[in-house]
Amino acid sequence: MGAIPVVLPDGLSGRPVAAQIEREFSGVWAWYGEATGSWWAMVRLGGEACLLEALNPDELRNAIVHARGRPWPG
Repeated sequence: MGAIPVVLPDGLSGRPVAAQIEREFSGVWAWYGEATGSWWAMVRLGGEACLLEALNPDELRNAIVHARGRPWPG
């Protein structure tokens, strides 16, 4: 059985958005939690891993930036 793509209320699919976040932030794993309705990222901080949750992709990007303590990518 294949994976069913998640279609968000705004018409976006969760995986392409998460993949874009992963490209923006090296070493970050991102996904949309279908059951929770939240955006998630696993970020490495030194030897530790940090799980972040956000309401939307922009909030998740902001949480990643603050977790890493570095300026916004761009």
